[in-house]
Amino acid sequence: MPVSVTMPRLGESVTEGTVTRWLKQEGDTVEVDEPLLEVSTDKVDTEIPSPAAGVLSRIVVGEDETAEVGSELAVIAGEGEEAGGAAPQEQAPAEQEQAPAEQAEQAAAEPQAEAEQSAVEEPTPAAAPSGEGTPVTMPALGESVTEGTVTRWLKQVGETVEVDEPLLEVSTDKVDTEIPSPVAGTLLEIKVPEDETAEVGGVLAIVGAAGAAPAQPQAQPKPEPKAEAKPEPKPEPKPEPKVEEPTPGLSYNEPAAEAEQAAQPARAEQAATPPAPATTTQRPTAPAPAGGEEAAGYVTPLVRKLAAEHGVDLSSVNGSGVGGRIRKQDVLDAAEKAKAAKAAPAAQPAPAAGAPAPAKPAAKPQPSGKRGTIEKLPRIRKAIATRMHESLHEMAQLTTVIEVDVTRIAKLRAQAKDSFQQRHGVKLSFLPFFALAAIEALQTYPILNAQLDLAGGTITYPEAEHLGIAVDTERGLLVPVIHNAGDLNLGGIAKRVADLAERTRTNKISPDEIAGATFTLTNTGSRGALFDTPIVPSPQSAMLGTGAVVKRPVVVNDPELGEVVAVRSMVYLALSYDHRLIDGADAARFLVAVKERLEAGNFEAELGL
Repeated sequence: MPVSVTMPRLGESVTEGTVTRWLKQEGDTVEVDEPLLEVSTDKVDTEIPSPAAGVLSRIVVGEDETAEVGSELAVIAGEGEEAGGAAPQEQAPAEQEQAPAEQAEQAAAEPQAEAEQSAVEEPTPAAAPSGEGTPVTMPALGESVTEGTVTRWLKQVGETVEVDEPLLEVSTDKVDTEIPSPVAGTLLEIKVPEDETAEVGGVLAIVGAAGAAPAQPQAQPKPEPKAEAKPEPKPEPKPEPKVEEPTPGLSYNEPAAEAEQAAQPARAEQAATPPAPATTTQRPTAPAPAGGEEAAGYVTPLVRKLAAEHGVDLSSVNGSGVGGRIRKQDVLDAAEKAKAAKAAPAAQPAPAAGAPAPAKPAAKPQPSGKRGTIEKLPRIRKAIATRMHESLHEMAQLTTVIEVDVTRIAKLRAQAKDSFQQRHGVKLSFLPFFALAAIEALQTYPILNAQLDLAGGTITYPEAEHLGIAVDTERGLLVPVIHNAGDLNLGGIAKRVADLAERTRTNKISPDEIAGATFTLTNTGSRGALFDTPIVPSPQSAMLGTGAVVKRPVVVNDPELGEVVAVRSMVYLALSYDHRLIDGADAARFLVAVKERLEAGNFEAELGL
């Protein structure tokens, strides 16, 4: 019995999705849970699996078309049933019988067309397949995304590609992703070079049948050079993009000299493999020794780049992804272990040789390498700039600062940090204390958790406290959200903060997890700043910044000695808010509530003390 494949709900607010690519064609056999197609929404790009085993009988929604949630995308026929793809073939004779005159005219015209084509194509018989390739188009990578920039081509003209094998990397203002090949064959032509922008639906490249001649030989009228045309995309171009892998713009907290040394073994291996005579066989044979790559299917270019920069052998890495796929974090962990192993023996001769002395001044004078240069504005930085400008100009923003004594919390951390890490698996920092105190104050003063609609004349009070946590990443400042933060205790908040921060930095966060914040917390003190004046992101109405916790002399009231000067752990809390909705008195009451909660230090029950 036929089974319908419908558009699933891919997010709470998602109502429709766009079919970006069909992984199966009509008449293909599919298994249960085998990926059928790829769908893109304004929040996530994902694969839709087959709900049943059988034959893909009919495709209802074509590529680049949009379908509502719950609507039919395709039909899966049972194993004993005929595929829907055969129906058009059976109907074709009937249509031909109904129009014999048209058929006769077409039959008479076909020999003439073939003769003309053969006359034109006789000098270059090998060039014909190159013009019949499959276009690779720019997919819609979000509802509001209209274009994307090609950041890197992973394949060169003349190279063989497989279905779903990554062809290129594309960057938009919402996501950086890979574009896979829609068919197996040969990359005939690259339409959009690196660092150039293409609109959604625009043709990026042409992929022809396996063995087809690339676009370059098409312009040559001689048929003889066809045998020489295959070596034209010589093996040398393949190592060239790999040699450029240690991109100056990416930094993984590793010194430049150390990264250069780590990349040399990988470059040596790459230099050893190019002498292979044919480009077609070079791709499959190169990763053959890498058992890790074979076990995990293909390794993404970002992972390969990271492995080359850190000198990590992918064959020795056990992937933690689906099906054993090697992820970015696996490479970082392997690099960290290798770095620790190198540091262990090097630490012994360090005191005698006095190596630490030159190491410290060596890090200071290192220039960034960008002085006197101009670079293109990244999309994510452009998006951040636009949103910050809009937020700052559509609100009447004001910042109030308060000083808080967190000495008791500092003592509690010292007592409970070991047991807390054993119990929850994360380190205990000051941030969970600040977050918990802010959430409790929001429940008491919900006006700071509200949203103002001046045009509609309304104030919306959310049902829960959705706490955004500002995270510093290589791509820019991102804000993942702890939804329903008011339901969590200190340990739960600490785990959620650590988990979201890690997945945000490694680009594993989902779109739903960076949306919906009602109040944001930013820890500017993590880089040593005493305090700043945060910009409230619209449509939120307030944002709390926590400065660095520092020890300094403070006048305190002692029950026996009276006013005395003592060394205390102090921190500044800066609250920015929309003064159109929140009065200064409301902001002060909120900050005092946070201050009293922190200075009281009654967190023993939360810490198990």
